[in-house]
Order: sequence, then structure tokens, then C-alpha cells
Amino acid sequence: MRVLVTGATGFVGGQLVPALRAAGHDVTVLVRDAAGYDGPESVRVVEGDLLEPGSFTAALDVEAAYYLVHSMRSGADFEDRDRRAAENFADAASEANIDRVIYLGGLGEERDRLSEHLRSRREVEQVLGNGDYDLTTLRAAILIGAGSASFEMIVQLSSRLPVMVTPRWVETKCQPIYVDDAIDYLVGVLDVPETAGDTYEIGGPDVLTYREILTRVGSRSGHRPIVVPVPVLSPKLSSLWVGLVTDVPAAVARPLIEGLKNPVVVQDHRIESLVDVDLTSFDDAIDRALEARAAER
Repeated sequence: MRVLVTGATGFVGGQLVPALRAAGHDVTVLVRDAAGYDGPESVRVVEGDLLEPGSFTAALDVEAAYYLVHSMRSGADFEDRDRRAAENFADAASEANIDRVIYLGGLGEERDRLSEHLRSRREVEQVLGNGDYDLTTLRAAILIGAGSASFEMIVQLSSRLPVMVTPRWVETKCQPIYVDDAIDYLVGVLDVPETAGDTYEIGGPDVLTYREILTRVGSRSGHRPIVVPVPVLSPKLSSLWVGLVTDVPAAVARPLIEGLKNPVVVQDHRIESLVDVDLTSFDDAIDRALEARAAER
């Protein structure tokens, strides 16, 4: 199948492209700087910007497209940029008669008053849903893998701070998924026509609190932090000390931290009967991610 991947230089897109090629698909990637793309040589590279209508038309001669774009690193206006990019893509993909679009969004119940980050992911999902094609949405929580901003923040916090004073979000429940398993779901839905036009939730086999995530990651990297939750520390203040203690940019840390107040646990397990994925345990995912992270350094 002829497939387009937007966001191909990102954490997920960079791993999805070779997986699609290995599955036998003809892949086109849309990037803003073709000269800077270092993915597989067997893919077609098209230069364009989703914020500039008309600049990416050449990439749309495909049957299916993956939408993996987000602007969180762009600063405080990321919600507006994400909305405009999704609107431009939905209009262009509809005009190009693309059959399917696959989007990786975020878990979280809207009744829980989603954070800006999760609210933006849900808004993008809604915008893409207005297009004239079949939209398949996969909603996930934290992706465990070397290169994930969320995972990097957790690793650095758990290894650099012997004692962490945190807000009450440390007891919030989360269902992380190993990035390779998320990739298997993303690739797998292409071969399952029943998934077209529907929304699914994906997660690993373990549900943990953020306190458990921090301590278990810390113990596997040689440190086991003491986590002390207090009622007076807000997620906004937490993001400030995350920016001081870790290498994660403040523009990325703040929306991630503020999103931790929302439980992100799979409630709908239908995807498990449609796409067969051998899910990786949290501890095994951490071990593999830490090993890959060490190899990159």
C-alpha cells in the first residue's frame, strides 16, 4: 500500500517508517527539510509544511496517511499551531481522496478536565475526524522508549533526585506502552479493514501510579528515589523544577507535567481482538529502553 507518514522525524514517526517498509508498504515521508532527513533510503521524501496550505500537495498521492504531527516544542501557542496544521491536512487529504488516515492521540476522559496537552490532542482528533476519509484513532498514554520526552523526563527525575516532593498527581494511574508495541498497533490496523473509521485505546499490560513508575525506573537505573506527595505543590510549579533538574525543555515539560493529573488507563480493549500484539511488560520495556538509551550516548 502507498502510505504517507507525517511527523516522520519525530520519536514515533522515526520508528514507524522502517516498520512500514518492513511490512511491504511503499512509504512517503513529509518533512520540512528534506536535506536533514536521515531515514531509510527506500522511502520517498517530500518537503512541505502543514502550516502552509499547498506546500505539501505532492505528498498526498497515497492510499493511507499517518498523522503524527504535534507542536508542543514550539512554545505556548502549540494548541493553535496544532489546530491549524490539522485543519490544513484534513482539507488537503480530503481533496486528494485519501482513503484512510491514522492518528495517534492521547488517552484521558474528557470529564476529567483534560490538561492543555491532552485537550489539544483530542482537538486534533476531532479536526481530523471532519475530513472526507476514514479516520482510525489510537489513543495511548506514555510511550516507553529511548527518545520519548516523557520517558526521558522520568529517567532523569528518578536518577538525579534522591528525594522528590511532588503534587498529588503522583498517585494518578497510568497505563504505559512500549513504543515497539505501539508501532505494531499502528502498522497492524492497516491490514484490518474493520478498524477504519473507529477509535481504539492501546496500552501495555501494567497499570501503575506515577509514584510506582518513578521508583521502578529509578531502581532499574541504579537509584530509588523517595517520593513525597504534598497537597500544595501545583503541576505548574512542578514543571519549573522539572526544567531545572532535567534536560527536558520547559516548553515540553510543562504540558507533560500538567497532563499527569489525568488518569490515562485503557477502558476499551476491542483493539486486542483485532490486532495481535504480544505486549511487553513495564519492567521489560524499561530495561530495553534504558539499554537503547545507553547505546545512544
